Amino acid sequence: MIAPARVLLLGGTSEIGLAIVGELAARGGAREVVLAARDTERQDEAARHLRAEGCGVVQTLALTPADGHAQLLRRARELLGGIDLAIVAVGALGERGGLPADVDAAVEVLEVNVVLAGSLLLHSACELHEQGHGRIVVLSSVAAQRPRASNAVYCAAKAGIDALTRGLDDALRGSGVRITLVRPGFVKTRMTRGLPVPPLACDAASVARATVSGLQRETPVVWAPGVMRWVMAVVTLLPGPLFRRLPL
Repeated sequence: MIAPARVLLLGGTSEIGLAIVGELAARGGAREVVLAARDTERQDEAARHLRAEGCGVVQTLALTPADGHAQLLRRARELLGGIDLAIVAVGALGERGGLPADVDAAVEVLEVNVVLAGSLLLHSACELHEQGHGRIVVLSSVAAQRPRASNAVYCAAKAGIDALTRGLDDALRGSGVRITLVRPGFVKTRMTRGLPVPPLACDAASVARATVSGLQRETPVVWAPGVMRWVMAVVTLLPGPLFRRLPL
């Protein structure tokens, strides 16, 4: 697979998302990019960074509420002259712990990771389906595999977008549109700064390399690091009493 030339990053300030675009540029792709984010000041900085990394044209859009996502996708497609790859990279971590101290903040985590991300994914799928071709990358997490008390809300939210992604990929078979689901473990980014760093932690650049390699192989699910596939296979099979004793 040739590296996608026209790329839309939904979540235009995401460190992992930007690293994926940068990796594509390093492999000869991402010549035209549209970033869409809520934080326009940080997004402008990200656009300058991508231009310095070799992306020829980088334009920006404001990430609108869900009722404007159809127009957002249409405008991005117009700016790019077609979308080869859409990356859904919006997310929020929230507080750790099973029963949240701030319920409103916990609900916001659900809204960002499921409703906002889900709306962007659905509209991307519809736009690319109408176009007749294209790829979508969705950033999920290994946390989607089995909910744990240390971050119950985040796990549930990622499980939601993970399930939607897998279902849509099956629904789009034969349409010319494919979806790659990315399940990283702990990634050292702004979002996780200050948290204890567990074994098998990785950085945004390594997730980006795994993602782009997965795109080139047309792998439906990318794990980062790759060993997390086998770690989570074991974790998923553990009996409840034993699982709850793990320091997760």
